[in-house]
Amino acid sequence: MTRPHVPQEVLDLAHARREARAAKDWTRADALRAEIEAAGWKVVDRGIDFDLEPSHPPDVSTGGITRYGSSSSVPSRLGEPTSGLATVVIVDDGWPEDVGRAVRGIGGDAPEGTEVVIVADPATDEADLRALESIEHPSPEVVRTSASLGSGAALNAGIRRALGLVVVLLDPSVEPTGDIIGPLVRALEDPGVGVAGGWGLRTADLRHFEEAMGADADFRRADYVSRGPLDEKFRFYRNLDIWWSLVLRDEGEGRTPRRAVVVPGLPATRHEHRAWTGTPAEERDRLSKRNFYRILDRFGGRLDLAGSVTVPSRH
Repeated sequence: MTRPHVPQEVLDLAHARREARAAKDWTRADALRAEIEAAGWKVVDRGIDFDLEPSHPPDVSTGGITRYGSSSSVPSRLGEPTSGLATVVIVDDGWPEDVGRAVRGIGGDAPEGTEVVIVADPATDEADLRALESIEHPSPEVVRTSASLGSGAALNAGIRRALGLVVVLLDPSVEPTGDIIGPLVRALEDPGVGVAGGWGLRTADLRHFEEAMGADADFRRADYVSRGPLDEKFRFYRNLDIWWSLVLRDEGEGRTPRRAVVVPGLPATRHEHRAWTGTPAEERDRLSKRNFYRILDRFGGRLDLAGSVTVPSRH
């Protein structure tokens, strides 16, 4: 088996960390580990020595097509000026027929300047991906992955391609039956609004949530640049929307949070949510609970963020 090439700068960091550990300078050793991990590598200690391994699957290029092994490998357009009204990001978890239904639902009702980015699971057949790319309006860009990245990373991969003023995260279980983009974009014209969606939750204590009323999350691209990326430890989709909504609303302790708003009457139909129904009940409960602990770790004491509609909800 061929060992992956380790960039010299990463190797230098690892040697510096080994010296810091030998000197029992644990603070510096931890900081150097963080730099190594940020560069896409993980260090495995072997006594006084170490090994370096890629922290994510490799990119794979065949026939002129690249499949990306991590969100950070996807070429980013976030440093470019905004162009167009909105970017719709859809993650295909292996049900391209649902994705096609969602894209076609956007169809001719999408305002001018709407682009669509699909992040495709490697299990999806290439013929199905080409069929998605052939949809004429709006013609989507398909970002292919070499491994199942998980929900947080897959969304980050898609958002990195966004040029629109706002980003709409559209679950493939949602079928637009009219213009959902325009109303969501208009909701963000109010600077006091941090996130908008077609459905939402209310909470009094950040521990118990109830449906507020009955699209998905809609937020400013600039806010993602300043507050993102999404936490990629959220591999299962459940509760990631709550976490991200709170991040978008949070203005810091002692300052009034921005609002999350539900846009009522969006023309959309909710269909079976495959990631939910396709996951065994015991497993989805375990993964959902693990994700919820991530919310409590960051926001558990922030009751200033409770009380209002906090998240465009899916399931």
